Amino acid sequence: MTEGDERIDAYVGAHLQGWFDELGRLCAVPSVSARHEGVDECAELVAGLLRSRGFEAEVQATEGHPVVLADAGGSASHRTLLFYNHYDVQPPEPLELWESPPFALTQRDGALFARGSKDDKGEFMARLAALDAVHAVDGGYPCRIKFLVEGEEEVGSPHLPEWVARHADRLKVDGAVWEEGGIDADGHPFIRLGARGLVYVELSVQTLSRDAHSGQANLLPNANWRLVWALATLKDQQEKELVPGFYDDVRPTSRRFDELLATLPSDEEAVQEVFGIDRLLLGRTGGQVPRAPFDPTCNIAGMGGGYQGPGSKTVIPARASAKVDFRLVPDQDPQDILAKLRRHLDSKGFADVEIEDLGSERPGVVDPDAPLVLLAARTAEEVYGLPARVYPLMGGTTPMYLFTEQGVPVIAPGVGYHDNRAHSPNEHVRIEDFERAARHIARVVRRFGAGEAG
Repeated sequence: MTEGDERIDAYVGAHLQGWFDELGRLCAVPSVSARHEGVDECAELVAGLLRSRGFEAEVQATEGHPVVLADAGGSASHRTLLFYNHYDVQPPEPLELWESPPFALTQRDGALFARGSKDDKGEFMARLAALDAVHAVDGGYPCRIKFLVEGEEEVGSPHLPEWVARHADRLKVDGAVWEEGGIDADGHPFIRLGARGLVYVELSVQTLSRDAHSGQANLLPNANWRLVWALATLKDQQEKELVPGFYDDVRPTSRRFDELLATLPSDEEAVQEVFGIDRLLLGRTGGQVPRAPFDPTCNIAGMGGGYQGPGSKTVIPARASAKVDFRLVPDQDPQDILAKLRRHLDSKGFADVEIEDLGSERPGVVDPDAPLVLLAARTAEEVYGLPARVYPLMGGTTPMYLFTEQGVPVIAPGVGYHDNRAHSPNEHVRIEDFERAARHIARVVRRFGAGEAG
């Protein structure tokens, strides 16, 4: 550890409360993108936090929610590092399961609880904390720094690709720091090298002009049954997708990825404990667990139709709908999967089932031997005291592909651990994880500016 690193660590440790206060302001804005709530206010707040740190920040309109683009110069002006974050959050429901108000940052048991405290407002603040420390210790930033903070990540970033294409000349960077990251169940820092793609659709069917009395159930078609039968054609009980051609473009894992996967532990016991189960799906165990993200999935995220209130109501539902997401792996293409899904439903006699595309993203992967990846691993071990583990692909989706397809190396250090409860009630970030993430990111920034990442 250098003297500069020691001063960075001391600065971070001494200034946590100020960053938590700022995080509290962010979390107080209910920027739920699925409901278009609070997004304009939160975008302006993000821009203000960046401007207070010397960034030139713009809130730019899109066809959907605003994007914040910010830029600050540094001593190595020929090198540019981009930070990607998002200010939108998931809905807080079910509200009755929260132990404290979801939009009031609450500290207890060594953690900060609120919707967005981890995903992704806590991640954003940890990056600002790292940059504050670097600026205070070194008198400025070591390279040019950019921020891209969007407001539609939680709904599939539908307008970001067009926005990125329009601003390509302002997004030429040498490396990117993405959201997510943290430590695994054993306390090792992890580095994820890519993200799965996504097709998110709403399937809906209308069988009657209005709900009917269930005494006519032998005469009138039931929308719920119609949709259930259509859904049953998508996947079998062994979790295999049944849409013809679904797996045609799946890229086999490379030898290098196989080598990395062979070094990874199975977190099955931790996952089982968190979710209260005694076995994983399909009995996956051992080395099958870290390989699971390379299997594409079909998931029913929600269903609705008919009467679901208290007591009974004997009706034949006229309309039913289901939200379904497909997680894709390299080299599956969302538009190809959408077309195959339509053909499949038509061929099975479900031409009346409508498909609405709610968000599609391509997968993205990163070279595990890129200098920025190696730098992230070295500096992580310095901070966490354990070797970093490199995961070739994360299970979730983020628009990383917009940069990886341009050859930009992407890393994702962060504040996470295996039970942050992101997207669930009682989402939180542990204070220790926030502090260590800031220290790690500060080291990455300083050494990237010094040219250690190529």
